[in-house]
Amino acid sequence: MIVPTRRFVLASLAAVPLRGASFASLPNFCSHEHWGSIASIGTFPGGYRADIEPGARPGRRTTLIDLVVEPYFRGWMTAGGATLDFNALFEKDPWDAWIALQPVLARHRFSGVYQCTRRGILSLYGADISRLTKPALQRLNDAITDNYARHLDWYRRAMKQANFSDVIRPVHPEFYSSAQPAERTMMRIDPLLDLWKADNPRRRAMAALARVEPADAKSWREFLTNLFDLASRNGAAGTKQLQAYRRPLHFEARSDSDVVFSGELTAGQQRTLQDWIVHECSKQAHERGWPHQVHVGTNNITESTPMPLASLARAYPKMKIVMIHCWPFLKEAGWLAKFHPNVYIDTCWQPILNPQFFREAITTWWNYVPTHKITCGHDATTVEMAVGSSLFTREALEEVLPERTRQMGATEAELRDAAAAVLHGNAAAIYS
Repeated sequence: MIVPTRRFVLASLAAVPLRGASFASLPNFCSHEHWGSIASIGTFPGGYRADIEPGARPGRRTTLIDLVVEPYFRGWMTAGGATLDFNALFEKDPWDAWIALQPVLARHRFSGVYQCTRRGILSLYGADISRLTKPALQRLNDAITDNYARHLDWYRRAMKQANFSDVIRPVHPEFYSSAQPAERTMMRIDPLLDLWKADNPRRRAMAALARVEPADAKSWREFLTNLFDLASRNGAAGTKQLQAYRRPLHFEARSDSDVVFSGELTAGQQRTLQDWIVHECSKQAHERGWPHQVHVGTNNITESTPMPLASLARAYPKMKIVMIHCWPFLKEAGWLAKFHPNVYIDTCWQPILNPQFFREAITTWWNYVPTHKITCGHDATTVEMAVGSSLFTREALEEVLPERTRQMGATEAELRDAAAAVLHGNAAAIYS
């Protein structure tokens, strides 16, 4: 049992048990997380410091505002019409900032992202952020500050309390710039697809890291091999990409002669180069037996269907393709996972978007997709958000699984085994 740092937290933990008692003790493998992507730890041009700098520590005091006004919720509040200057909140008196945020939070209090963060904080700190007084906010901020001053220790303690068995984070290639204690990561390949501009400081930095300047097909292959070797030596468990955010997931096989590798590329030339790079990275993953996480749906809805991934799966059978999110393409993702031996599903982010999306997904897949093909990460920016997402996940499994198997001869023990597989066992097998 882990003990948060402040006395008021310790006193209230016993009163806030995890709901869904029969599945609460099962381990949950956090297979796709962004813990540390918050303002107090900071950013770099292109992302968050936690994804490029191993062990990146907060540069200032971390408070509740950092946990609530994180990248997802901040973006969705803005998309919902909020005109509040969110950056200014970090400079305000904590109580004044919290009061200023309330009119915007009121519009989103039933959203998945708010409720996941709220429930995670309630479970870990014993404080309900929907019912905070000024003294309670001060105590909560003190506890958060103490925990994030040693945030890696805090992650371990929170994981123990929430029955999280392991965590994998997708990180940028620069993360592997120096030998670090083993940390479970997935190397993002999406930054590699943008290195084509003639004057590209990031390409120069990566070239120094890989000891090869990628200029043509031969040097690009050597560049990728060296990057993959470096990542492998420093804890990488596979690769990840998010191209579905801005282009279709059809990656056509291209010959070397089709590709222009740098310069002022047209849109067509950029796409040809991207296709070539994805296939070269897939060859690396295939040869190493690495899994590959791919964003599906949630953004760029008109072009982010997973169906084109079938050809990639057939071309690289030793590369396990893990489709993450999948909403609203639940049937398409289910079909791919059912009929392609090396295609899997991760429900991460679904409860954060909307807990009902997760229920819909499990209801759709449970009597169709082989159960060893489903995993349940969270895609959370904080461990607190991940804990709340896990609560929603466990409760939904408790509700949906018995209903979907009532007349199918499953015993209680078999049902529990199936839940244990989707929460932990399947991911442990994929990322071993």
